[in-house]
Amino acid sequence: MRTTAKDAVAGELSILAGRRRVAPRPDFLITVADTAVEHATYRAMRHHEFVDRQGLFAHSDLDDTDDDPRTVVLIATLPDGTIVGGVRVAPVRWDGSSDTEDIGWWFGSRLVVADPGHAAGIGPALVRAACAHVEQRGALRFDATVQDRYALMFRRLGWDDCGAGPVIAGQAHREMRWPIHRIQRTVDGTKAVLAEALAPFAEQDGGLGAAGFRGDDGVPLPGTDVIAACDAIIPSMIERDPEWAGWCSVLVNINDLSAMGARPIGLLDAVGAPTTSHLTRIIRGISDAARAWQTPILGGHTQVGVPSALSVTALGTTGSPLRAGGGAVGDIVTLHADLCGSWRPGYHDRQWDSTSSRSSDELCSMAGHLARVAPASAKDVSMAGVAGTLGMLAEASGTGAELDVTAVPRPTGASMGAWLTCFPGYAMLTADRPGRRAEVPAPSTLTIADCGRLTAEPGVRLRWPDGAVTVAVASTVTGLGAA
Repeated sequence: MRTTAKDAVAGELSILAGRRRVAPRPDFLITVADTAVEHATYRAMRHHEFVDRQGLFAHSDLDDTDDDPRTVVLIATLPDGTIVGGVRVAPVRWDGSSDTEDIGWWFGSRLVVADPGHAAGIGPALVRAACAHVEQRGALRFDATVQDRYALMFRRLGWDDCGAGPVIAGQAHREMRWPIHRIQRTVDGTKAVLAEALAPFAEQDGGLGAAGFRGDDGVPLPGTDVIAACDAIIPSMIERDPEWAGWCSVLVNINDLSAMGARPIGLLDAVGAPTTSHLTRIIRGISDAARAWQTPILGGHTQVGVPSALSVTALGTTGSPLRAGGGAVGDIVTLHADLCGSWRPGYHDRQWDSTSSRSSDELCSMAGHLARVAPASAKDVSMAGVAGTLGMLAEASGTGAELDVTAVPRPTGASMGAWLTCFPGYAMLTADRPGRRAEVPAPSTLTIADCGRLTAEPGVRLRWPDGAVTVAVASTVTGLGAA
């Protein structure tokens, strides 16, 4: 018999694909249950499995989580509309929490598949969907209590086994936790490259600043009381929203000076734009911000007919510069933040705009706040977010850090995951010896709260209401080391 090219290709594909399964996996779609019928079907499946078949509950498996309006049910549905599985996820309630409080700690439960013998892949898919959903909702911790016989499946899906759980109706359980790396990814994507990239500067005498100020928000100019800071805006932001890019180029530099305890005296800008109209919009944003912070543009460089580019250098003065590297193990970490405002349109969960609606006097008052407080250590919250910036402050101080999640102040419109990883407009982190922080009048626009401490172990950890501690940043942030 002659073998055709088509047959040969089919044979090769068969070899590459392996043996065909006798019973192919069913096609299904996982969605959020949003109708009463879907919820009723899911609950009926649960009752049949956990009450009737396994006997884990005497009469009903319904509990307070089912009554919590924040609970989300995910269901697996076949092409004909039949619901064949489901799982629920919800924020954890703990002693002292309100009915609406969500600190980024979620749990999953009541995972059920209608016919386990003929539903290959549905259970794992529901677990993966639950993980993705809670991360999208801003969770930083996701737990589940699962029967021993299912623990292996969870481990294969990447979950951490945290030890023995309760025994329910004779069934042993394990405590499992899904590792969420949102903060670590933010750090890796914004700051992790710095030590290697800046190594040539560090080799020069005086490179990367004077001793004690390496990795700081600004740098003291030798022999003067002048502090210099410099920041660039990413090209995509300049192209997408030129006025906002111009505003932010001033904002981030004023924040740098504020974190150093310096009073701004002037700015230098370097602007490139493809067209005159685009240039005009960038300049308008810079000018509006410079007027708002009452800081003049002293000069700079301007070019048209080139790709979008924008950087600003800020100059300020102080006789007693603050530094990020002034902390010590045991110091209390404090967050000073303006929680008003909202997510910048087009930058949801990434940029919190707390400044564009403030008056000039309010902005200037906040800019001078840390100089009046005079903490041992200070740093403005950058694109690494609150957690990543705390890691940078700790690294410069030769320490690690721990955040008490319940003590971190945040806007009501921001999830914990988003707030700890976003650029927050105006937010400053300080560290000082217990009881030493100066009680000076603070701007009414600010919320100030002690929310952590510096520790001996490098990296950043999150402390939860049940006493558990999870790793947010595994080690140092920039690799530049102690200042």
